[in-house]
Amino acid sequence: MTNFPKKLSKKIETRKLENAFRVLPEASNLIDFSSNDYLGFSNAELIFSETQNILKERSIYSNGATGSRLISGNSLFYTEVEKEISTFHNSEEALVFNSGYDANLGFFSSVPQRGDIVLFDEYIHASIRDGIRLSTAKAFKFKHNDLKNLKEQLLKFSSEDNEVFVVTEAVFSMDGDSPNLVLLSDICEAYQAHLIVDEAHAVGVFGTNGEGLVQSLGLENKVFARIITFGKAFGCHGAAILGASELVSYLVNFARSFIYTTGLPPHSLAAIMSVYKQLKENNKQSLFRSNSEKLKNNIDYFKTTFKANKSACNLSLKYIESDSPIQCFIIQGNETVKLIAEKIKGKGYNVKPILSPTVPKGEERLRFCIHSFNSFNEISEVLSLFFAQYKN
Repeated sequence: MTNFPKKLSKKIETRKLENAFRVLPEASNLIDFSSNDYLGFSNAELIFSETQNILKERSIYSNGATGSRLISGNSLFYTEVEKEISTFHNSEEALVFNSGYDANLGFFSSVPQRGDIVLFDEYIHASIRDGIRLSTAKAFKFKHNDLKNLKEQLLKFSSEDNEVFVVTEAVFSMDGDSPNLVLLSDICEAYQAHLIVDEAHAVGVFGTNGEGLVQSLGLENKVFARIITFGKAFGCHGAAILGASELVSYLVNFARSFIYTTGLPPHSLAAIMSVYKQLKENNKQSLFRSNSEKLKNNIDYFKTTFKANKSACNLSLKYIESDSPIQCFIIQGNETVKLIAEKIKGKGYNVKPILSPTVPKGEERLRFCIHSFNSFNEISEVLSLFFAQYKN
């Protein structure tokens, strides 16, 4: 076996000293307050069986796409799924990517050109940052959800000689909060900037049919591109970019994370279509309607219970309140937040500590992800455990 590079060993040791070293968690039967499976769709038998039916109805029995979509991996079924997605989301076209990371990497590395400007929220997801790094455009951050600061940046960088792209998230993965998308879209329109919204944590959660925040606000025509993912509330895998036909054609030709990878297997496409079938079901007892209502009730119950406990314990605690399934408490220091999470885990509940450098130092947090399948009793219990550990 060859010697391991010294520089890499040093980086590992530094990460360990910062108490931020990661290891893959073991599978467990802990009560879930950490996953993105907000609607419980990843384990829904109805979606699983419907996925098989979709494949059988089309006589599709292949296990893989066989190649990239520009070589041998494209199919009529791919086209059918993308048409279903674009129609549901009121978009001219949709282009499926293998993951949200691939979608953001492909978009931001290829769309902004040399001389263009990308203005991004300082809390934007790592996949978007990585895509921007691969771009030849210049990029500058604006303060989190601070539209005044964004306008200052637009005044500074807008000109006839370049295109300006503004990127934000509908629901931020680390805080669970949202920008004022109506005002944000108006500002971008006034400065002729192209607005891009990552809706990874919004689709399936917001909107009458889980269509996401942009569409529920009627802003589809004011947004240049939407990135949606299927691995969170949808409970399956993959992602799509929604936008004009010209944008999709451009991405097919220039987005390297789309061009140079094997397409999704038919089973993944069928699972996506199965979920959209559930979202369109109008029956109040349908899987989506039922689970969506349970999720909303659980979010409300979590917030109400937390506030009651906080008041009773007379604690000073920074809580990032949101209407999304993501609920966070700021607990400074990697060691402290990891210790609290481990003690809660020891009682049977899986809650995720978010460490620096994933978030800025001093902004470490305990992140609770609420689901439709959590019970009121589980929510009360996990909050009681949290308060007991936090006080100690």
